[in-house]
Order: sequence, then structure tokens, then C-alpha cells
Amino acid sequence: MANGTLEPLAVRVTVAAELLGLGKTRIYELIEAGDLEIVKIGRSTLIPYKNLKKLIGQEE
Repeated sequence: MANGTLEPLAVRVTVAAELLGLGKTRIYELIEAGDLEIVKIGRSTLIPYKNLKKLIGQEE
């Protein structure tokens, strides 16, 4: 939590791509390679926010 702002628990692939400045295809490649962990809820693919931070070396 930075500046009293809540971080999301997880984001959809589209949001993750936007946050990282990557395309959705690249996000799916990272998932397939095992570099980015996901959570499936029904048909939705969610990426835990902490995993995005870990990917870019910003883990807490």
C-alpha cells in the first residue's frame, strides 16, 4: 500500500498488459512459460497483483 491507496488483489490479463506496457499476447506467453502465475475463477483468468510486482522485481 503506497500513500494510503489500496492495491487490487488481482487484475485481468488486459489490465495486467496495460500496467506492464505489454501486449496481451506477451502476457499469455509469460503465463505459459510459468513466469507469471494466475488464478482461474470460472472462466476468468486473474493475475494476482503481487505476481506482477514480483515479475518486475518489486516484490515486498
